[in-house]
Amino acid sequence: MDERVLRQTVTDLVAPSKGILAADESSRTIKRRFDSIGAESTEENRRAYRSLLLTTPGIGDYICGVILFEETLGQSDSNGTSLPQVAEAAGVVPGIKVDKGTVPLPGAPGDLVTEGLDGLAERLEGYKQQGARFAKWREVYNVSETLPSQLAVSANAEVLARYARICQEAEVVPIVEPEVLMDGGHSIGRCKEVTENVLHAVFEALDRHRVMLEGIVLKPNMVLPGGDSGQKSTPEEVADATLTVFRRAVPAAVRTINFLSGGQSAVESTANLNAINTAKGEKPWALSFSYGRGLQAPALAAWGGQVENEKAAQAAFFERARLNGLARDGQYEGETTPTTAD
Repeated sequence: MDERVLRQTVTDLVAPSKGILAADESSRTIKRRFDSIGAESTEENRRAYRSLLLTTPGIGDYICGVILFEETLGQSDSNGTSLPQVAEAAGVVPGIKVDKGTVPLPGAPGDLVTEGLDGLAERLEGYKQQGARFAKWREVYNVSETLPSQLAVSANAEVLARYARICQEAEVVPIVEPEVLMDGGHSIGRCKEVTENVLHAVFEALDRHRVMLEGIVLKPNMVLPGGDSGQKSTPEEVADATLTVFRRAVPAAVRTINFLSGGQSAVESTANLNAINTAKGEKPWALSFSYGRGLQAPALAAWGGQVENEKAAQAAFFERARLNGLARDGQYEGETTPTTAD
């Protein structure tokens, strides 16, 4: 393992005003999003849509990395240039989603665990040849009064740590993504409790597996009330709860925390990120974004599956990236006009 390679990739993923685009939706997820705009989820439509994101003029000003789905890693733009090469030319580091999705965790009703460790080392070598320099693996945690179980917290942490070590052995930077889901009626206090428990377990497992913390990207949830709770926290409340947890659980050796948007609207995720960056107190990490819906929703709505809407979609995507770049620097001042498909 060459630590210099890992450190350089992380350095390329840590920059003022920039964050990571998550364009790694599974076939099922992208179909659901295309259904919402009346577009068919064909291979060509998926290629066209993801290509328009990566060919957006000036996108390297606000996006430093992109997480691709395996299908996209092998696709090309309309000129025949591979999409990883398109990203690199724009100053955007290509990455790849490597997990194989979740299944029920045996012995823990209501909990999930992610599959895909078998053959991962071999797959990473192929992905590297296609241009990927970092990888992403997501573990999810359902929340209720009893969930997640301690078994789920421990099992998911172990899987994340094994994945991270395999990646670093291959000189691929691992994005470590433990997502405490917004789904449910839980309070922000319950989310705070679960998120802290999850992060402590994850970093204990990373330590056991001798993962170099300077060579990872942490992609967690913000601390939020459940979507069905009927509660609405202000950005300042979200920032306070989130930073309290991260100061307790995330070592300073981690260089960057790139939050997922996790079901928040585009405007909410930007406002909350800005509040996190403007909050007082010690923050030893870069605090940035790795958004899927939070960056793409306006662009997807503007595109509508129509070639003639490509420029409008790119303009919407660029604007969302610009606003999140401001939030990453604590300089976002809100929006007077609601964003399309917010």
